[in-house]
Amino acid sequence: MRVVALVESENHVCCRYRVTAFAEAFRAAGHTLEVRPLPRTAWGRLGIGRGLAADVVLVQRKLLPAWAVALLRRRVPRLVFDFDDAVWLRDSYSPRGLDDPRRYRRFRAVVRACDAVVAGNDYLARAAREHLHPDRVHVIPTCVEPARYDPARYDPARYDPVAVRPPDAPLRLVWVGSSSTLQGLERFAPTLTAIGRAVPGVRLKLICDRFITVPGLTVEPCLWREETEAAEIARADVGLAWVPEDRWSRGKCGLKVLQYHAAGLPVVANPVGVQAEMVRHGHTGLLARTPEEWVRAVTRLATNAELRQRLGRAGRRQVEERYSVAAGARRWLAVLDRLQRATARKTA
Repeated sequence: MRVVALVESENHVCCRYRVTAFAEAFRAAGHTLEVRPLPRTAWGRLGIGRGLAADVVLVQRKLLPAWAVALLRRRVPRLVFDFDDAVWLRDSYSPRGLDDPRRYRRFRAVVRACDAVVAGNDYLARAAREHLHPDRVHVIPTCVEPARYDPARYDPARYDPVAVRPPDAPLRLVWVGSSSTLQGLERFAPTLTAIGRAVPGVRLKLICDRFITVPGLTVEPCLWREETEAAEIARADVGLAWVPEDRWSRGKCGLKVLQYHAAGLPVVANPVGVQAEMVRHGHTGLLARTPEEWVRAVTRLATNAELRQRLGRAGRRQVEERYSVAAGARRWLAVLDRLQRATARKTA
């Protein structure tokens, strides 16, 4: 099948992890994948979908006006919507609050128009199933490619605890994200201060395009670059993942956690949304809600190298089995196969 993905930007993190990551698997299965930018203006949207040589058009995350959705629906044979956030809401940091009637109307319109909807987690899928037959809504988690991450710390044949982390080195926490998600870390700063004061020598490696200071905690700024991101994460000891406890955050797909686990790091996270599924307490990481629980979790990992290694290896295995690009590709190919069979029945 010829699949054309309409995206905001080919370089956007959602496109990289949820669309182009599967291009090779699509080709190997006999499909083609072409990525095109969505028209940004009303004038450009008048021509949306016109002349596309596609069997399936995938709209990635963007909520188009209802009239543009209607035009696209008439012009393409099969329409799919993929999303990995609670896009019918404003985000956690909006001064106008979460609820947005216009976003909700657009979300409802695009979901109802689709032959299939792909959601990044069960929470998002339930929202889509309010407007589309449940059989047409599929869950495909955000996926990472484990091979991009240095395997030294979870490969017994290569693991050298001194090389990975000398015995006298301070514990290095890591947080990775962008300027927009850095707002969450700023909210979390008081807990980070408590950790810095309670755990001797602890440091925070901040991989981002903007940086903050945290009273009582040494911050190591590391400029985010796609080509070095995986290696920089792997050079830390413990991954941190905190999100606000709200409806927007329950729609998040846990990319940070997946990246930390792919790098063989244990994760400390609050149990909100998929983080409660990915971070299995005492198995792939530690869960914490209150500042006191966060301090205890980091202290426990700081003083137990064997525990860090065991949790990190389990997290790595979980990514390989459930959240790898290969695992996600199998789910995508099943969706395409279902669409192909539905098309064949109509033309028979």
